[in-house]
Amino acid sequence: MNRQDLGNTMTVRTKPGPAVFRTNRQREDGESRIDPCVGLEFDSAEAAQEYYTSYATQSGFRIRIGQLYRSRVDGSIISRRYVCSREGFQTPVRTGCPAFIRVQKGDSGKWVLANIKTEHNHDLDNSGEICPSIIQSKAFPTPKPITVVSSRTGIRSLEDDALSGVIDLKRLKQEEIEPESELRGEPCKGLEFASANEAYKFYYTYAANMGFKVRIGQLFRSKNDGSITSRRFVCSKEGHQHPSRVGCGAFMRIQRQGTCRWVVDRLSKEHNHELHSSEDESQRNGKSFKEEFCNGLENLDLFETNGGLSLVKRDRGSGIGSRWYDVLLEHFQTRQSEDTGFFYAVEVDNGRCMSVFWADGRSRFSCTQFGDTVVLDTSYRRSSYTVPLASFVGVNHHRQPVLLGCALISDESEESFTWVFQAWVRAMSGKRPVSIIADQDQFIQNSIAQVFPGTHHRFSPWQILAKEHENLGVLRSMGEFKFEYETCISQSQTASEFDSAWAVLISKYNLQENTWLNEMYRMRKSWVPLYIRGTFFAGIPVDGTAKSYFGTFLTPQVPLTEFLTLYEKAIEHNREEERKEDFNSFNSQPVLHTKDPLEEQCSQLYTITVFKVFQKELLESYSYVGLKINIEGAISRYLVQRCGNGDERNTVAFNASNLNISCSCRMFEFEGVLCRHALKVFQIMNIREIPSRYILHRWTKNAKYGILRDVDSCGGSQDLKALMVWCLREEANSYIDAGADSIERYKLAFEILQEGRRNLCWQN
Repeated sequence: MNRQDLGNTMTVRTKPGPAVFRTNRQREDGESRIDPCVGLEFDSAEAAQEYYTSYATQSGFRIRIGQLYRSRVDGSIISRRYVCSREGFQTPVRTGCPAFIRVQKGDSGKWVLANIKTEHNHDLDNSGEICPSIIQSKAFPTPKPITVVSSRTGIRSLEDDALSGVIDLKRLKQEEIEPESELRGEPCKGLEFASANEAYKFYYTYAANMGFKVRIGQLFRSKNDGSITSRRFVCSKEGHQHPSRVGCGAFMRIQRQGTCRWVVDRLSKEHNHELHSSEDESQRNGKSFKEEFCNGLENLDLFETNGGLSLVKRDRGSGIGSRWYDVLLEHFQTRQSEDTGFFYAVEVDNGRCMSVFWADGRSRFSCTQFGDTVVLDTSYRRSSYTVPLASFVGVNHHRQPVLLGCALISDESEESFTWVFQAWVRAMSGKRPVSIIADQDQFIQNSIAQVFPGTHHRFSPWQILAKEHENLGVLRSMGEFKFEYETCISQSQTASEFDSAWAVLISKYNLQENTWLNEMYRMRKSWVPLYIRGTFFAGIPVDGTAKSYFGTFLTPQVPLTEFLTLYEKAIEHNREEERKEDFNSFNSQPVLHTKDPLEEQCSQLYTITVFKVFQKELLESYSYVGLKINIEGAISRYLVQRCGNGDERNTVAFNASNLNISCSCRMFEFEGVLCRHALKVFQIMNIREIPSRYILHRWTKNAKYGILRDVDSCGGSQDLKALMVWCLREEANSYIDAGADSIERYKLAFEILQEGRRNLCWQN
């Protein structure tokens, strides 16, 4: 049903309720209507909105979408308010009109009108000039080919936007598009356009009428020729990359069909924020569509990449409030006077402060020992945080999160992330991580590739899961597909095995044209466990991430006045937990379950937490058998499998000449602790002591105290120099605190320093 026929064909159901049901009234033009009353039922919230819009049109007023209410259980929308457009007092045209209806979702899934107020405090327009938006059935003309000159690249590109799907904003900027354009109407599935430009203009006009703004979202390309096959236009409040964004789910997606048609194939009209009426927008801005559009393009350029055109900001804006810079810089200067190792940097762009990075001396010291694996925590992008705080988090020798630096991200751009990563490298004396867990977004991928070229980037699992639900849709609810999909990803042991299973899955369910799956296959080394296990990730589970460092201390809506206090509390809490584990590891002896000398050896070296991981693998090894299957010189290969379970098997290679050992499960490479399969072969070969190279210094009790048993494990001379500097500095800080406690301690500490200096001079 379209809205043009709504007044004649709307069907509603009634339920008994406290309000009096008013019968249909006959209008002068012969049309009848049903006045709203408590108990009216609708199939959806959209149907209720359409009904109230029709009623309002016939009565002589306009409506806005008001508040919504969500379930505390699953967050789904359970109630909505639709109000007169003059409700409230935010603009001069609003008079605080109390008229509204509220619909509520019942147990049956129907939406029931629960509350109503029909009285208005202003005159109604009964002239018939107010009418619902009607989608024109006009056939859109095919636009002529255009020439776009990129100011950034100097490349001229001749494109027919009807075919390419390029959104030519410069062309739109030049066109005269008035609010009362013939493109006005309401989107629906199946609506056709002659070009992506036409679709964007339509959705922009619709958004302006409804009271929200739009952004250009994702695009999808053909795997055959790279041409654009689909585009999304989203509400400007979609996502969480900026405090003003609230994760709104409203969008319209168009898909190319044939050679010159674009069709709306997906659509969501649900907003999770209040909309402004078109009257309010014009009153507030006093701008035409063209004027607002042009102003929005002042800081944008078009440039050509991979045959398409993309938008790039010329002048970047910061999403960090100006007050934050003053407060943070004052705090940084105070901390720097207290901590000589405190580092901070501020990005400046065209004279404006942008991103900010900082790390205290303890974080910089921790990076020398635990900076091999880094988690870039950008939780602010998933929630409505008031401040875009990103934290660099590592894993210490107790498997606890350890802070390696923080940043405020000014804007969601490649420039911002590149600058932040470079600042982190400078703060950490040039150290780069072996691996990093960060979001999948292209600008983050590009920044990591540029600043950390040898680092293995692993995608955040929450983002992959969200994209799966978005791009696989109903397939994820099919038990057979879900089982085969998860088996292919998590059970594949070799690259050829994964490729084969993936190909079968794609073919069986006809997913050859699924752009997202094709892209994920191309980036499989960043998320498929088979490829991740070969890199050290400090044992962070493949399907999970490290524990949040700031936990419940920093909530999404923490105000500026409380931010620094709560930030410091979180740091002190985590460092106190680390001190407790240090004390336990040095002052308690773990319970041994065997007389195996390997268990005794590791109990003396590992922290309690890591020893328990090793001990579990050792105990499990007794449930396995190993069969020698191949010998090549000094290297023997064993097939190790669980007793009574032939399906669980791994291959272990052992070199008797140098005691090198490796297992196909890759646990040591991924976690830094020998697996049960390798330990079984050690038992077979009667190895009584684990070689030092298989006991990582980072997992030992002395990890953060700089007691180096194996200099080779420290990397190059630059890494060793940085490690020695930070170890001595950390010890010196503790020494100074103890020596300054009293005058007697000060004298003793000073004498010891002088004696130590003389000894160092004699060493030369």
